[in-house]
Amino acid sequence: MVAGKGGVGKTTVTAVLARATAMSGARVLVVELDGKPTLDELLPSRPDQQIEIVHLSAPEALEEYLYDHGFKRIAKRLNKTGVIDMVGTAAPGIDDIVVLGKIKQFERSGEYDLIVVDGPAAGHAVTFLTSASALSDAARGGPVKSQADDVLELLGDPDRCGAVLVTLPETTPVNETVETAFSLEEVVGIGIAPVVVNSVDAGTPLPDEIPADVDDALRAAAEFRRSRREMEAEALADLAERLPLGQIHIAAVPVAGLTADHIDALATALHDGEVI
Repeated sequence: MVAGKGGVGKTTVTAVLARATAMSGARVLVVELDGKPTLDELLPSRPDQQIEIVHLSAPEALEEYLYDHGFKRIAKRLNKTGVIDMVGTAAPGIDDIVVLGKIKQFERSGEYDLIVVDGPAAGHAVTFLTSASALSDAARGGPVKSQADDVLELLGDPDRCGAVLVTLPETTPVNETVETAFSLEEVVGIGIAPVVVNSVDAGTPLPDEIPADVDDALRAAAEFRRSRREMEAEALADLAERLPLGQIHIAAVPVAGLTADHIDALATALHDGEVI
């Protein structure tokens, strides 16, 4: 489950992790929850790599859930009339639990070596993952409780599930990542994998001293980049001290928008161990 504050590159990291794993010959399923086609663009088909992408929405997952529990005739009608959306509002957590239940089905199928879920932003990630615990406590029995209990079993098993938190080497994202990690461990009981620090300036080292004859614009750019790297180093040290987990660094790519080729390059670096 990949989670992180909005804007930290969560979807990018999802794509990089999926591609790097597929490079080892693994069968990878990527689950996208926001309904955006971004991952389809970043993860086109590649020869000798097995990556499948599915898009999950709460209404569709709830409709399938009703199908599976004997309400096939009315499920379509409920969805078309918007009643399914109302169910999610009237019963908080039910939409999250059916989505998690679908992910559980993918995991139990045995068809994939790794499932990477492009999860919700950090703020929603905690409530998304705690929905199973809340519904399990609220329901005395029946299929909803069974579904919630199965999801809780999945989330709490470190051999089957873990959270990958994504951050930037900046103060605010690091603070939120630390808070999210403790919340997930204490409230959900899910294991936390190494933190992925996205967009780290890992370019050419700067000289200790800038020659006097360097153009003013280049001097200003070099000084800005040096200060930026110092800020990143402080943020990474703070993250390591407050959250003693491993770190995976994804190098910054100085472009306005990443393409599938950029994802391939970043995944190759990760696969080959060039990123720590």
